[in-house]
Amino acid sequence: MSRLNAPYAITPHLLLRAYSIGLFPMAESAEDDQLYWVDPERRAIFPLDGFAVSRSLAKTVRSDRFEVDVDRDFDAVIDACAAPSFRRERTWINAEIRRLYRELFDLGYAHTVECRRDGRLVGGLYGVTLESAFFGESMFHLERDASKVALTHLVARLRTAGFRLLDTQFITPHLASLGAIEISRDAYHSALEQALAANANFYVWPRTARITGTQALAALEN
Repeated sequence: MSRLNAPYAITPHLLLRAYSIGLFPMAESAEDDQLYWVDPERRAIFPLDGFAVSRSLAKTVRSDRFEVDVDRDFDAVIDACAAPSFRRERTWINAEIRRLYRELFDLGYAHTVECRRDGRLVGGLYGVTLESAFFGESMFHLERDASKVALTHLVARLRTAGFRLLDTQFITPHLASLGAIEISRDAYHSALEQALAANANFYVWPRTARITGTQALAALEN
């Protein structure tokens, strides 16, 4: 994995430029105030036509157990993504990451998918859009399958909108079980170039529209 320290102040527009050439920022820990650029030799992506929805997950999505929204409360989502969990005791989401991605959200480039139950945020994810590329940053769940439901709704939205790339940075067994694969750096840069040459609208379904699980699953079949 290539790594390059960032010795200068990072702005939201510099961050977007970095994404456009295949880089993304990380920090050593939440307490570290420095960022560095990452350019993995192997990159994890979700082929948008290969998302794996198991029978049990489809049943959960279709049940509408969770209320799914987009871009309703960015700060709550990134807070939850940064919180310790049974899978992750430490986080790379520091104050600088929070500042930058909040500014990207205000500019319309960062987005969330949020799952609630009885009004309480219990799962979700956030990432960045550029043209027809979505760069997934982090996800969380407080109830079983909540992050999987959020991801299912994200993929359905991206497919409907004509996105060409869903980048998830690093492979994990959990992501692989849902259809994520690893590709080489060169293959990733080629896919990124194609995605940046095409336009897509994250709000193909309006921000305020409540998309049901049945609608999301139908979008995955088209």
